[in-house]
Amino acid sequence: MDGHSNNFRHEKCQSYLLFHYETKLGDGFRCFLYFLALAYCFIGLSAITGRFFRSMENVVKHTRTVKERDPCTNAMVVKYKKVWNYAIADIALLAFGTSFPQISLATIDAIRNLGNLYAGGLGPGTLVGSAAFDLFPIHAVCVVVPKAGERKKISDIGVWLVELVWSFWAYIWLYIILEVWTPNVITLAEASLTVLQYGLLLMHAYAQDKRWPYVSLPLTRSERPEDWVPPETGQYRDGNRSHDKYSEMHEIDDKDRNQDIVDIFSIHRNTGHVYEHLPVTYIAESSSEQSHEDMTPEKDNLLSTWKQQFNDAVMLESPDQRKLNNTFLRLAKAFWRLLLAPWRLLFAFVPPYQIAHGWIAFIFSLVFISGIAYIVTKLTDLISCVTGISAYVIAFTALAAGTSWPDLVASKIAAERQLTADSAIANITCSNSVNIYIGIGVPWLIDTLYNFFAYKKPLRIENAAGLSFSLLVFFATSVCCIGVLVFRRLTLGAELGGPRVWAWVTCIFFMLLWLIFVVLSSLRVSGII
Repeated sequence: MDGHSNNFRHEKCQSYLLFHYETKLGDGFRCFLYFLALAYCFIGLSAITGRFFRSMENVVKHTRTVKERDPCTNAMVVKYKKVWNYAIADIALLAFGTSFPQISLATIDAIRNLGNLYAGGLGPGTLVGSAAFDLFPIHAVCVVVPKAGERKKISDIGVWLVELVWSFWAYIWLYIILEVWTPNVITLAEASLTVLQYGLLLMHAYAQDKRWPYVSLPLTRSERPEDWVPPETGQYRDGNRSHDKYSEMHEIDDKDRNQDIVDIFSIHRNTGHVYEHLPVTYIAESSSEQSHEDMTPEKDNLLSTWKQQFNDAVMLESPDQRKLNNTFLRLAKAFWRLLLAPWRLLFAFVPPYQIAHGWIAFIFSLVFISGIAYIVTKLTDLISCVTGISAYVIAFTALAAGTSWPDLVASKIAAERQLTADSAIANITCSNSVNIYIGIGVPWLIDTLYNFFAYKKPLRIENAAGLSFSLLVFFATSVCCIGVLVFRRLTLGAELGGPRVWAWVTCIFFMLLWLIFVVLSSLRVSGII
Protein backbone atom coordinates (compact mmCIF):
# COMPACT_ATOMS: atom_id res chain seq x y z
CA MET A 1 0.00 0.00 0.00
CA ASP A 2 1.11 3.55 -0.57
CA GLY A 3 0.62 6.18 2.10
CA HIS A 4 -2.85 7.19 0.94
CA SER A 5 -6.20 5.82 2.09
CA ASN A 6 -7.57 3.07 -0.08
CA ASN A 7 -11.06 1.66 0.03
CA PHE A 8 -10.45 -1.33 -2.24
CA ARG A 9 -7.51 -3.65 -2.80
CA HIS A 10 -6.23 -4.52 -6.26
CA GLU A 11 -3.22 -6.56 -5.19
CA LYS A 12 -3.18 -9.57 -2.91
CA CYS A 13 -1.65 -8.92 0.49
CA GLN A 14 1.61 -10.88 0.87
CA SER A 15 2.06 -10.26 4.61
CA TYR A 16 1.19 -12.98 7.11
CA LEU A 17 1.01 -13.53 10.86
CA LEU A 18 2.51 -17.00 11.47
CA PHE A 19 2.77 -19.02 8.25
CA HIS A 20 3.35 -18.06 4.63
CA TYR A 21 0.49 -20.41 3.71
CA GLU A 22 -1.89 -17.68 4.94
CA THR A 23 -1.27 -15.73 1.73
CA LYS A 24 -2.82 -18.55 -0.33
CA LEU A 25 -6.15 -18.27 1.49
CA GLY A 26 -8.96 -16.14 0.17
CA ASP A 27 -9.08 -12.55 1.35
CA GLY A 28 -12.52 -12.99 2.91
CA PHE A 29 -11.47 -16.05 4.91
CA ARG A 30 -8.18 -14.44 5.96
CA CYS A 31 -10.01 -11.34 7.13
CA PHE A 32 -12.42 -13.52 9.13
CA LEU A 33 -9.53 -15.37 10.80
CA TYR A 34 -7.67 -12.16 11.64
CA PHE A 35 -10.80 -10.55 13.12
CA LEU A 36 -11.38 -13.74 15.13
CA ALA A 37 -7.81 -13.57 16.43
CA LEU A 38 -8.28 -9.89 17.24
CA ALA A 39 -11.43 -10.66 19.25
CA TYR A 40 -9.58 -13.42 21.12
CA CYS A 41 -6.82 -10.95 21.98
CA PHE A 42 -9.43 -8.61 23.43
CA ILE A 43 -10.76 -11.52 25.52
CA GLY A 44 -7.23 -12.09 26.79
CA LEU A 45 -6.88 -8.41 27.50
CA SER A 46 -10.03 -8.55 29.60
CA ALA A 47 -8.69 -11.60 31.48
CA ILE A 48 -5.34 -10.03 32.39
CA THR A 49 -7.12 -6.81 33.35
CA GLY A 50 -8.73 -8.69 36.24
CA ARG A 51 -5.34 -9.58 37.71
CA PHE A 52 -4.06 -6.11 36.97
CA PHE A 53 -6.89 -4.53 38.95
CA ARG A 54 -6.35 -6.86 41.90
CA SER A 55 -2.69 -5.88 42.05
CA MET A 56 -3.56 -2.20 41.71
CA GLU A 57 -6.06 -2.50 44.54
CA ASN A 58 -3.36 -3.91 46.81
CA VAL A 59 -0.99 -1.12 45.81
CA VAL A 60 -3.51 1.56 46.75
CA LYS A 61 -4.54 -0.20 49.96
CA HIS A 62 -0.99 0.02 51.27
CA THR A 63 -0.86 1.88 54.58
CA ARG A 64 1.91 3.36 56.66
CA THR A 65 2.08 3.26 60.45
CA VAL A 66 2.10 6.60 62.26
CA LYS A 67 2.65 6.63 66.04
CA GLU A 68 1.45 9.65 67.95
CA ARG A 69 0.82 10.52 71.60
CA ASP A 70 -2.74 11.41 72.49
CA PRO A 71 -2.58 14.78 74.31
CA CYS A 72 -5.67 13.92 76.40
CA THR A 73 -4.85 10.41 77.62
CA ASN A 74 -1.07 10.53 77.16
CA ALA A 75 -1.32 7.11 75.50
CA MET A 76 0.47 6.11 72.33
CA VAL A 77 -1.85 5.98 69.31
CA VAL A 78 -1.02 3.95 66.21
CA LYS A 79 -2.67 5.18 63.00
CA TYR A 80 -2.70 3.28 59.73
CA LYS A 81 -2.86 5.93 57.04
CA LYS A 82 -3.24 5.40 53.31
CA VAL A 83 -0.01 5.94 51.40
CA TRP A 84 -1.82 6.97 48.22
CA ASN A 85 -3.90 10.10 47.87
CA TYR A 86 -7.29 9.31 46.30
CA ALA A 87 -7.08 11.92 43.54
CA ILE A 88 -3.55 10.82 42.60
CA ALA A 89 -4.56 7.14 42.70
CA ASP A 90 -7.44 7.83 40.31
CA ILE A 91 -5.13 9.50 37.79
CA ALA A 92 -1.79 7.73 38.25
CA LEU A 93 -3.05 4.17 38.79
CA LEU A 94 -6.70 3.79 37.85
CA ALA A 95 -6.76 5.96 34.71
CA PHE A 96 -3.23 5.00 33.68
CA GLY A 97 -3.94 1.31 34.25
CA THR A 98 -7.19 1.23 32.28
CA SER A 99 -5.51 3.20 29.46
CA PHE A 100 -2.40 1.04 29.38
CA PRO A 101 -3.58 -1.16 26.46
CA GLN A 102 -3.88 1.94 24.26
CA ILE A 103 -0.59 3.35 25.59
CA SER A 104 1.21 0.06 24.90
CA LEU A 105 -0.22 -0.15 21.39
CA ALA A 106 0.82 3.42 20.56
CA THR A 107 4.30 2.96 22.05
CA ILE A 108 4.89 -0.29 20.14
CA ASP A 109 3.71 1.42 16.96
CA ALA A 110 6.22 4.23 17.59
CA ILE A 111 9.11 1.83 18.25
CA ARG A 112 8.32 -0.07 15.03
CA ASN A 113 8.34 3.29 13.25
CA LEU A 114 11.83 4.34 14.42
CA GLY A 115 13.93 5.62 11.54
CA ASN A 116 10.90 6.84 9.61
CA LEU A 117 10.42 10.58 9.28
CA TYR A 118 6.64 10.09 9.32
CA ALA A 119 4.81 9.04 12.47
CA GLY A 120 2.68 5.92 12.51
CA GLY A 121 -1.05 6.52 12.46
CA LEU A 122 -2.21 3.47 14.39
CA GLY A 123 -1.44 4.84 17.85
CA PRO A 124 -2.96 8.34 17.55
CA GLY A 125 -6.02 6.99 15.75
CA THR A 126 -6.63 4.41 18.47
CA LEU A 127 -6.18 6.95 21.26
CA VAL A 128 -8.53 9.54 19.79
CA GLY A 129 -11.08 6.83 19.01
CA SER A 130 -10.64 5.46 22.53
CA ALA A 131 -11.31 8.92 23.97
CA ALA A 132 -14.61 9.02 22.09
CA PHE A 133 -15.49 5.51 23.28
CA ASP A 134 -14.66 6.50 26.87
CA LEU A 135 -16.72 9.65 26.78
CA PHE A 136 -19.86 8.44 24.99
CA PRO A 137 -20.54 4.67 25.31
CA ILE A 138 -19.04 4.41 28.81
CA HIS A 139 -21.06 7.40 30.03
CA ALA A 140 -24.09 5.80 28.38
CA VAL A 141 -23.56 2.58 30.35
CA CYS A 142 -22.87 4.36 33.64
CA VAL A 143 -26.06 6.43 33.39
CA VAL A 144 -28.32 3.35 33.30
CA VAL A 145 -26.33 1.14 35.72
CA PRO A 146 -27.77 2.50 39.02
CA LYS A 147 -31.03 0.95 40.19
CA ALA A 148 -34.32 2.51 39.12
CA GLY A 149 -34.77 5.84 40.86
CA GLU A 150 -31.30 5.78 42.43
CA ARG A 151 -29.30 8.96 41.89
CA LYS A 152 -25.53 9.23 42.08
CA LYS A 153 -23.80 12.56 41.77
CA ILE A 154 -20.25 13.89 41.86
CA SER A 155 -19.43 14.87 45.43
CA ASP A 156 -16.12 16.63 44.77
CA ILE A 157 -16.98 19.05 41.98
CA GLY A 158 -13.65 20.84 42.38
CA VAL A 159 -11.48 17.83 41.53
CA TRP A 160 -13.80 16.83 38.69
CA LEU A 161 -13.64 20.34 37.17
CA VAL A 162 -9.84 20.27 37.33
CA GLU A 163 -9.77 16.87 35.59
CA LEU A 164 -12.35 18.02 33.04
CA VAL A 165 -10.46 21.21 32.17
CA TRP A 166 -7.21 19.28 31.71
CA SER A 167 -9.05 16.71 29.58
CA PHE A 168 -10.48 19.36 27.25
CA TRP A 169 -7.17 21.20 27.14
CA ALA A 170 -5.40 17.98 26.11
CA TYR A 171 -7.34 17.85 22.83
CA ILE A 172 -7.11 21.59 22.27
CA TRP A 173 -3.35 21.30 22.76
CA LEU A 174 -3.16 18.41 20.30
CA TYR A 175 -5.00 20.47 17.67
CA ILE A 176 -2.67 23.43 18.29
CA ILE A 177 0.51 21.45 17.69
CA LEU A 178 -0.98 19.73 14.63
CA GLU A 179 -2.49 22.74 12.85
CA VAL A 180 -1.34 26.01 14.46
CA TRP A 181 2.11 25.91 16.02
CA THR A 182 4.00 23.72 13.50
CA PRO A 183 1.43 22.37 11.02
CA ASN A 184 1.86 18.68 10.11
CA VAL A 185 5.09 18.52 12.13
CA ILE A 186 5.87 17.45 15.71
CA THR A 187 9.01 18.92 17.20
CA LEU A 188 10.97 17.66 20.19
CA ALA A 189 9.80 20.65 22.25
CA GLU A 190 6.13 19.93 21.47
CA ALA A 191 6.45 16.24 22.39
CA SER A 192 8.29 17.11 25.62
CA LEU A 193 5.67 19.68 26.64
CA THR A 194 2.91 17.15 25.96
CA VAL A 195 4.42 14.64 28.40
CA LEU A 196 5.22 17.36 30.93
CA GLN A 197 1.58 18.36 31.18
CA TYR A 198 0.73 14.97 32.71
CA GLY A 199 2.86 15.92 35.70
CA LEU A 200 1.11 19.28 35.90
CA LEU A 201 -2.26 17.50 35.90
CA LEU A 202 -1.16 15.34 38.84
CA MET A 203 0.04 18.35 40.82
CA HIS A 204 -3.09 20.39 40.10
CA ALA A 205 -5.42 17.53 41.06
CA TYR A 206 -3.50 16.97 44.30
CA ALA A 207 -3.59 20.68 45.09
CA GLN A 208 -7.35 20.75 44.50
CA ASP A 209 -7.90 17.65 46.65
CA LYS A 210 -5.89 19.23 49.48
CA ARG A 211 -7.50 22.64 48.84
CA TRP A 212 -4.23 24.51 48.56
CA PRO A 213 -4.76 28.28 48.51
CA TYR A 214 -4.30 30.24 45.27
CA VAL A 215 -4.12 27.09 43.07
CA SER A 216 -7.38 25.33 43.96
CA LEU A 217 -11.01 26.21 43.30
CA PRO A 218 -12.86 27.47 46.41
CA LEU A 219 -15.40 24.64 46.38
CA THR A 220 -16.27 22.62 49.47
CA ARG A 221 -16.43 18.87 49.65
CA SER A 222 -19.02 18.58 52.38
CA GLU A 223 -21.21 16.16 50.43
CA ARG A 224 -18.61 13.39 50.19
CA PRO A 225 -19.77 10.43 52.34
CA GLU A 226 -17.40 8.93 54.86
CA ASP A 227 -17.52 5.55 53.08
CA TRP A 228 -17.26 5.86 49.31
CA VAL A 229 -18.07 2.15 48.98
CA PRO A 230 -20.40 0.34 51.44
CA PRO A 231 -18.16 -1.75 53.71
CA GLU A 232 -18.54 -5.52 53.46
CA THR A 233 -16.03 -7.12 55.80
CA GLY A 234 -13.47 -5.35 57.93
CA GLN A 235 -9.89 -5.68 56.90
CA TYR A 236 -8.55 -4.76 60.30
CA ARG A 237 -9.49 -6.18 63.66
CA ASP A 238 -9.90 -3.53 66.24
CA GLY A 239 -8.31 -3.74 69.65
CA ASN A 240 -5.71 -6.42 69.03
CA ARG A 241 -2.60 -7.09 67.01
CA SER A 242 -4.29 -8.56 63.99
CA HIS A 243 -3.34 -5.98 61.39
CA ASP A 244 -2.23 -8.93 59.24
CA LYS A 245 -2.67 -8.52 55.50
CA TYR A 246 -2.27 -12.25 54.90
CA SER A 247 -4.50 -13.62 57.66
CA GLU A 248 -7.55 -13.89 55.38
CA MET A 249 -5.73 -14.56 52.15
CA HIS A 250 -7.36 -17.88 51.33
CA GLU A 251 -10.81 -16.56 52.12
CA ILE A 252 -10.30 -13.60 49.81
CA ASP A 253 -8.82 -15.76 47.06
CA ASP A 254 -11.76 -18.15 47.20
CA LYS A 255 -14.12 -15.23 46.81
CA ASP A 256 -12.10 -13.79 43.93
CA ARG A 257 -12.13 -17.10 42.07
CA ASN A 258 -15.92 -17.05 42.04
CA GLN A 259 -16.03 -13.58 40.52
CA ASP A 260 -15.58 -12.82 36.84
CA ILE A 261 -14.86 -9.15 37.49
CA VAL A 262 -12.96 -7.78 40.44
CA ASP A 263 -14.35 -4.92 42.47
CA ILE A 264 -11.38 -2.60 42.36
CA PHE A 265 -13.15 0.31 43.94
CA SER A 266 -12.73 -0.86 47.49
CA ILE A 267 -9.67 1.40 47.40
CA HIS A 268 -12.11 4.16 48.34
CA ARG A 269 -13.75 2.09 51.05
CA ASN A 270 -12.94 4.45 53.91
CA THR A 271 -11.39 7.84 54.15
CA GLY A 272 -10.67 7.66 57.85
CA HIS A 273 -7.90 5.89 59.69
CA VAL A 274 -7.75 2.78 61.84
CA TYR A 275 -6.90 3.61 65.41
CA GLU A 276 -5.30 1.31 67.91
CA HIS A 277 -4.61 2.48 71.47
CA LEU A 278 -1.57 0.78 72.95
CA PRO A 279 0.54 1.13 76.08
CA VAL A 280 3.82 2.95 75.64
CA THR A 281 5.89 -0.19 76.22
CA TYR A 282 3.88 -2.15 73.68
CA ILE A 283 4.91 -0.17 70.61
CA ALA A 284 8.31 -1.72 70.02
CA GLU A 285 7.11 -5.21 70.91
CA SER A 286 4.19 -5.18 68.49
CA SER A 287 6.21 -4.41 65.40
CA SER A 288 8.90 -7.00 66.02
CA GLU A 289 6.55 -9.78 67.18
CA GLN A 290 4.10 -9.20 64.36
CA SER A 291 6.75 -9.32 61.66
CA HIS A 292 8.16 -12.51 63.17
CA GLU A 293 4.77 -14.17 63.45
CA ASP A 294 3.79 -13.30 59.89
CA MET A 295 6.97 -14.50 58.22
CA THR A 296 6.43 -18.26 58.02
CA PRO A 297 2.69 -18.43 57.25
CA GLU A 298 3.13 -15.66 54.72
CA LYS A 299 5.46 -17.78 52.58
CA ASP A 300 3.29 -20.87 52.88
CA ASN A 301 0.14 -18.98 51.99
CA LEU A 302 1.75 -17.31 48.98
CA LEU A 303 3.05 -20.59 47.55
CA SER A 304 -0.30 -22.32 48.00
CA THR A 305 -2.07 -19.31 46.47
CA TRP A 306 0.23 -19.33 43.43
CA LYS A 307 -0.31 -23.07 43.03
CA GLN A 308 -4.06 -22.58 43.22
CA GLN A 309 -3.89 -20.08 40.34
CA PHE A 310 -2.73 -22.88 38.03
CA ASN A 311 -5.38 -25.27 39.37
CA ASP A 312 -8.08 -22.69 38.67
CA ALA A 313 -6.74 -22.07 35.17
CA VAL A 314 -7.42 -25.64 34.06
CA MET A 315 -10.67 -26.08 35.99
CA LEU A 316 -13.61 -26.08 33.58
CA GLU A 317 -16.33 -25.94 36.20
CA SER A 318 -16.36 -23.85 39.36
CA PRO A 319 -18.20 -24.91 42.54
CA ASP A 320 -20.90 -22.33 41.82
CA GLN A 321 -21.52 -23.79 38.35
CA ARG A 322 -22.12 -27.26 39.79
CA LYS A 323 -25.04 -25.85 41.76
CA LEU A 324 -26.84 -24.68 38.61
CA ASN A 325 -29.91 -26.67 37.64
CA ASN A 326 -29.90 -25.44 34.05
CA THR A 327 -27.77 -27.87 32.03
CA PHE A 328 -27.54 -25.52 29.03
CA LEU A 329 -26.24 -22.70 31.25
CA ARG A 330 -23.68 -25.00 32.84
CA LEU A 331 -22.44 -26.11 29.42
CA ALA A 332 -22.26 -22.52 28.19
CA LYS A 333 -20.19 -21.46 31.20
CA ALA A 334 -17.95 -24.51 30.85
CA PHE A 335 -17.37 -23.67 27.18
CA TRP A 336 -16.49 -20.09 28.11
CA ARG A 337 -13.98 -21.27 30.72
CA LEU A 338 -12.52 -23.66 28.11
CA LEU A 339 -12.15 -20.72 25.71
CA LEU A 340 -10.37 -18.73 28.40
CA ALA A 341 -8.20 -21.64 29.57
CA PRO A 342 -5.08 -20.76 27.46
CA TRP A 343 -5.17 -17.16 28.68
CA ARG A 344 -5.86 -18.18 32.30
CA LEU A 345 -2.97 -20.67 32.22
CA LEU A 346 -0.62 -18.07 30.80
CA PHE A 347 -1.66 -15.40 33.30
CA ALA A 348 -1.32 -17.84 36.20
CA PHE A 349 2.41 -17.06 35.97
CA VAL A 350 1.62 -13.59 37.34
CA PRO A 351 2.72 -13.79 41.01
CA PRO A 352 0.02 -13.47 43.69
CA TYR A 353 -0.95 -9.87 44.21
CA GLN A 354 -0.26 -10.11 47.96
CA ILE A 355 3.51 -9.96 47.32
CA ALA A 356 5.18 -6.57 47.85
CA HIS A 357 1.83 -4.79 48.24
CA GLY A 358 0.86 -5.83 44.71
CA TRP A 359 3.75 -4.18 42.84
CA ILE A 360 5.20 -7.43 41.42
CA ALA A 361 1.85 -8.52 40.00
CA PHE A 362 1.29 -4.95 38.79
CA ILE A 363 4.50 -5.00 36.74
CA PHE A 364 3.96 -8.55 35.42
CA SER A 365 0.44 -7.60 34.31
CA LEU A 366 1.76 -4.59 32.39
CA VAL A 367 4.26 -6.85 30.60
CA PHE A 368 1.50 -9.24 29.51
CA ILE A 369 -0.70 -6.34 28.40
CA SER A 370 2.17 -5.01 26.29
CA GLY A 371 2.62 -8.42 24.67
CA ILE A 372 -1.06 -8.61 23.73
CA ALA A 373 -0.90 -5.04 22.40
CA TYR A 374 1.98 -6.05 20.11
CA ILE A 375 -0.08 -8.91 18.65
CA VAL A 376 -3.00 -6.52 18.18
CA THR A 377 -0.84 -4.13 16.15
CA LYS A 378 0.26 -6.97 13.86
CA LEU A 379 -3.32 -8.15 13.35
CA THR A 380 -4.48 -4.61 12.60
CA ASP A 381 -1.80 -4.18 9.95
CA LEU A 382 -2.86 -7.47 8.36
CA ILE A 383 -6.57 -6.57 8.38
CA SER A 384 -5.77 -3.23 6.77
CA CYS A 385 -3.53 -4.95 4.22
CA VAL A 386 -6.09 -7.62 3.29
CA THR A 387 -9.21 -5.44 3.21
CA GLY A 388 -7.72 -2.14 2.05
CA ILE A 389 -9.50 -0.35 4.90
CA SER A 390 -7.47 2.51 6.30
CA ALA A 391 -5.66 1.67 9.55
CA TYR A 392 -7.12 4.89 10.97
CA VAL A 393 -10.67 3.60 10.43
CA ILE A 394 -9.86 0.32 12.16
CA ALA A 395 -8.22 2.27 14.98
CA PHE A 396 -11.26 4.52 15.45
CA THR A 397 -13.64 1.57 15.66
CA ALA A 398 -12.45 -1.95 16.49
CA LEU A 399 -9.18 -1.11 18.25
CA ALA A 400 -10.65 1.79 20.23
CA ALA A 401 -13.57 -0.32 21.49
CA GLY A 402 -11.45 -3.38 22.26
CA THR A 403 -8.66 -1.59 24.10
CA SER A 404 -11.15 0.57 26.03
CA TRP A 405 -12.86 -2.46 27.55
CA PRO A 406 -10.96 -2.07 30.88
CA ASP A 407 -12.23 1.53 31.08
CA LEU A 408 -15.79 0.31 30.58
CA VAL A 409 -15.47 -2.39 33.24
CA ALA A 410 -13.87 -0.02 35.75
CA SER A 411 -16.44 2.75 35.35
CA LYS A 412 -19.35 0.28 35.38
CA ILE A 413 -18.16 -1.22 38.68
CA ALA A 414 -17.78 2.26 40.14
CA ALA A 415 -21.28 3.28 39.05
CA GLU A 416 -22.72 0.13 40.60
CA ARG A 417 -20.78 -0.02 43.86
CA GLN A 418 -19.85 3.49 44.85
CA LEU A 419 -22.15 5.82 46.71
CA THR A 420 -21.14 8.72 44.46
CA ALA A 421 -20.32 9.20 40.79
CA ASP A 422 -16.81 10.53 41.43
CA SER A 423 -14.59 7.65 40.31
CA ALA A 424 -16.94 6.42 37.57
CA ILE A 425 -16.77 9.80 35.81
CA ALA A 426 -13.22 10.65 36.95
CA ASN A 427 -11.94 7.46 35.30
CA ILE A 428 -13.41 8.63 31.99
CA THR A 429 -12.07 12.20 32.10
CA CYS A 430 -8.67 11.16 33.48
CA SER A 431 -8.28 8.36 30.93
CA ASN A 432 -8.82 10.88 28.14
CA SER A 433 -6.10 13.10 29.57
CA VAL A 434 -3.73 10.15 29.96
CA ASN A 435 -4.43 9.13 26.35
CA ILE A 436 -3.00 12.42 25.08
CA TYR A 437 -0.30 13.34 27.59
CA ILE A 438 1.14 9.81 27.86
CA GLY A 439 -0.45 7.71 25.11
CA ILE A 440 0.44 10.15 22.32
CA GLY A 441 3.11 12.21 24.08
CA VAL A 442 5.49 9.35 24.94
CA PRO A 443 5.44 7.67 21.47
CA TRP A 444 5.97 11.02 19.77
CA LEU A 445 8.77 11.83 22.22
CA ILE A 446 10.48 8.53 21.33
CA ASP A 447 10.27 9.21 17.59
CA THR A 448 11.22 12.91 17.80
CA LEU A 449 14.24 12.11 19.97
CA TYR A 450 15.43 9.51 17.47
CA ASN A 451 14.86 11.79 14.49
CA PHE A 452 16.56 14.72 16.24
CA PHE A 453 19.76 12.82 16.98
CA ALA A 454 19.78 10.68 13.81
CA TYR A 455 18.58 13.14 11.14
CA LYS A 456 18.32 16.54 12.88
CA LYS A 457 14.75 16.69 11.57
CA PRO A 458 11.33 16.79 13.26
CA LEU A 459 8.64 14.13 13.09
CA ARG A 460 6.06 14.55 10.34
CA ILE A 461 2.40 13.58 10.57
CA GLU A 462 1.18 12.01 7.34
CA ASN A 463 -2.57 12.36 7.87
CA ALA A 464 -2.63 15.39 10.17
CA ALA A 465 -5.71 16.85 8.43
CA GLY A 466 -7.78 13.72 9.13
CA LEU A 467 -6.62 13.58 12.74
CA SER A 468 -7.35 17.28 13.25
CA PHE A 469 -10.82 16.87 11.77
CA SER A 470 -11.50 14.01 14.22
CA LEU A 471 -10.36 16.24 17.09
CA LEU A 472 -12.79 18.98 16.04
CA VAL A 473 -15.68 16.50 15.79
CA PHE A 474 -14.75 15.00 19.15
CA PHE A 475 -14.55 18.41 20.79
CA ALA A 476 -17.97 19.46 19.45
CA THR A 477 -19.69 16.21 20.49
CA SER A 478 -17.97 16.18 23.89
CA VAL A 479 -19.37 19.64 24.66
CA CYS A 480 -22.85 18.18 24.03
CA CYS A 481 -22.06 15.25 26.34
CA ILE A 482 -20.82 17.40 29.22
CA GLY A 483 -23.73 19.77 28.69
CA VAL A 484 -26.17 16.89 29.18
CA LEU A 485 -24.40 15.86 32.40
CA VAL A 486 -24.61 19.42 33.73
CA PHE A 487 -28.28 19.60 32.74
CA ARG A 488 -28.99 16.35 34.60
CA ARG A 489 -27.21 17.71 37.68
CA LEU A 490 -29.32 20.88 37.63
CA THR A 491 -32.67 19.18 36.93
CA LEU A 492 -32.40 15.67 38.44
CA GLY A 493 -29.76 16.44 41.06
CA ALA A 494 -27.38 13.73 39.83
CA GLU A 495 -25.27 12.85 36.80
CA LEU A 496 -25.99 9.10 36.94
CA GLY A 497 -29.22 7.19 37.51
CA GLY A 498 -32.56 8.84 38.12
CA PRO A 499 -35.89 7.92 36.45
CA ARG A 500 -35.42 4.99 34.07
CA VAL A 501 -36.98 6.75 31.12
CA TRP A 502 -34.64 9.73 31.31
CA ALA A 503 -31.65 7.49 32.01
CA TRP A 504 -32.30 5.51 28.82
CA VAL A 505 -32.93 8.69 26.82
CA THR A 506 -29.54 9.98 27.97
CA CYS A 507 -27.93 6.64 27.13
CA ILE A 508 -29.32 6.64 23.58
CA PHE A 509 -28.25 10.26 23.07
CA PHE A 510 -24.67 9.48 24.13
CA MET A 511 -24.55 6.50 21.76
CA LEU A 512 -25.77 8.70 18.90
CA LEU A 513 -22.94 11.15 19.63
CA TRP A 514 -20.45 8.28 19.39
CA LEU A 515 -21.91 7.13 16.06
CA ILE A 516 -21.66 10.69 14.70
CA PHE A 517 -17.97 10.82 15.68
CA VAL A 518 -17.15 7.41 14.20
CA VAL A 519 -18.99 7.96 10.91
CA LEU A 520 -17.68 11.47 10.25
CA SER A 521 -14.10 10.59 11.25
CA SER A 522 -14.08 7.43 9.13
CA LEU A 523 -15.48 9.25 6.09
CA ARG A 524 -12.89 12.01 6.46
CA VAL A 525 -9.92 9.68 6.89
CA SER A 526 -11.09 7.57 3.94
CA GLY A 527 -11.17 10.68 1.74
CA ILE A 528 -14.93 10.51 1.10
CA ILE A 529 -15.63 13.93 2.67
